[in-house]
Amino acid sequence: MTTAPDTPPSLYAKREPVFPRRVSGSFRTLKWVLMAVTLGIYYITPWLRWDRGDLLPDQAVLLDLANRRFFFFMIEIWPHEFYFVAGLLIMAGLGLFLFTSALGRVWCGYACPQTVWTDLFILVERWIEGDRNARVKLWNQGWSLHKARLRLTKWLVWLLIGLATGGAWVFYFTDAPTLLADLLELKAHTVAYVTMAVLTLTTFFFGGFAREQICIYACPWPRIQAAMMDEETLTVAYRDWRGEPRGKHRKADAAHELGDCIDCNACVNVCPMGIDIRDGQQLACITCALCIDACDDVMDKLGKPRGLIGYLALSDEGMERKGQPPRAIWRHVLRPRTLLYTGLWGGVGVALVVALFLRLPIDMTVAPVRNPTFVLLSDGAVRNIYDVRLRNMQGSIRTFALSLKSDSDLRLSLEGTDTLTVQVPADETLLQRVYVTAPAGSAAAHATRTELRLWVQDAAGTDRVSSDTFFNGAPQN
Repeated sequence: MTTAPDTPPSLYAKREPVFPRRVSGSFRTLKWVLMAVTLGIYYITPWLRWDRGDLLPDQAVLLDLANRRFFFFMIEIWPHEFYFVAGLLIMAGLGLFLFTSALGRVWCGYACPQTVWTDLFILVERWIEGDRNARVKLWNQGWSLHKARLRLTKWLVWLLIGLATGGAWVFYFTDAPTLLADLLELKAHTVAYVTMAVLTLTTFFFGGFAREQICIYACPWPRIQAAMMDEETLTVAYRDWRGEPRGKHRKADAAHELGDCIDCNACVNVCPMGIDIRDGQQLACITCALCIDACDDVMDKLGKPRGLIGYLALSDEGMERKGQPPRAIWRHVLRPRTLLYTGLWGGVGVALVVALFLRLPIDMTVAPVRNPTFVLLSDGAVRNIYDVRLRNMQGSIRTFALSLKSDSDLRLSLEGTDTLTVQVPADETLLQRVYVTAPAGSAAAHATRTELRLWVQDAAGTDRVSSDTFFNGAPQN
C-alpha cells in the first residue's frame, strides 16, 4: 500500500483579516501627531509658493523633469549637481541605519508611508463600520443592504484618499495651480491622468486590503534590519519573567501563583499586524508600540506597575530577571555604533551644506569635437573646435566673457560673433561653439597634444570658472 507524498507547505500564507481595536495612550497620540505632520507635508508642499521671477513657476518644491532641475525653496539643483541628490539619499540611508540601531523598526512603526496610509484607512474604517467587535461581526455576517452600504461608503472614501494621494504626487512635477486647472478641464497630459490612476489604485489596494502583507512579503527591510540591531537596541518586548505564567486572576490565592499577564489579549487586539508580542520578536512586528498602550491601560486597572510590555534591550533582559533596574536609555543610544552612524550622517550633511554655499551661479563644460580632430587652414594654421556649454544659474540675463590660457601661442574665437562675449538667458544653458587656432609654424600647430585652460566669467567679474582641455596639432611627416 502506497501513501501520497506529503504536500509541501505553501510559501505564502492566506491572509487572515486583521481588525485592530481602538487604543489610547502616549504612543497612539505620538502616531496621530506624526501621521498629521507627514500627511500634511505631503499634501500641502506642492501648494507652497516661492517667487522665482517671470520665467519659472512660483513653486517652492518642484521636480522639473522637462528641464532636469530640482527646486527646493531658495535651492536650485541642476543636472550636473546630482551629487546633492546622491548625498541626500546617503543621508536617508544612514539615518535609517541610525534609528534602527538605536530603536529598532521605529521608521516602520511611525513614518513609513505604508504605515501612515494604512493607519489613515483603518481610521476611516473605524468611523464607518465601528470598532473591532463591530467590524468582526460585519465581516462574518452575510451580505445585506446595510453591509453593502457601509462597504461602498468606506471604499468610496478610500478611493478619494487615493485620488488625493495621486493628485498630490503629480503636482510636484509641474506648477500645481496650472495643472489642477488643466486636470479639471480635461486638458492635462495623458501621463498625469495615468500616474494619478496608478497611484490611486495602489494606495487603495495597499492601504485598504494588503496592509500588513506589504510589510511581511513585499518590503525587504524586515529582513535587513536584523543586521542593524544588536543586544543594545531598544525594541518593543514582553517581559515574560514578570508576566508568566499568565492566566485569569479570579481568586486572590491564584493571583499570587500567576504572573501579571491576565491573558486578556488586549495587546493582540490592538496590533495592526495581527501578531502576539508575547511570542517574542517576530519579523512582522513593526514596533508601533500600540501594544504598550493597551497593556499599560490594563495594568492601571489592575493596580499593577506599567511596563509588562515596553521598550527593552536584550542586554537589560538578564539584569531585570535578577531584579536589577535597567540601564538609562542614553546608555543604549550613545554607544560607538550609533555615534559612528551619527558622525557619518552629520559629515555628509555638513559636506552638502558647504558645497551648496561654495558653488558659483556660473558653470561651464567643454567637449572637444572629435570629427575632425583638427582642421588645417589654407595659411597653415591649425584649428580645433570645442562645444562649450555655459550655465547661467541666476534669474537674470548675464553676459559671459571667455578667455584662454596656455603656455603656447593659441588664439580663441567664438562662432557667430566677433567678440569673446555671449549673453546667456536667465536660468538656462547655452551651447556655444568655440574655435582655438594655432598659428602656422608654432609649436602647438605641430604638437600632438597641448594643454590649455578655458575661462569664463561674468561681465561684473564676480564669478569665474575654468575647464582644462587640450589642443590637437597636425604632426609633421
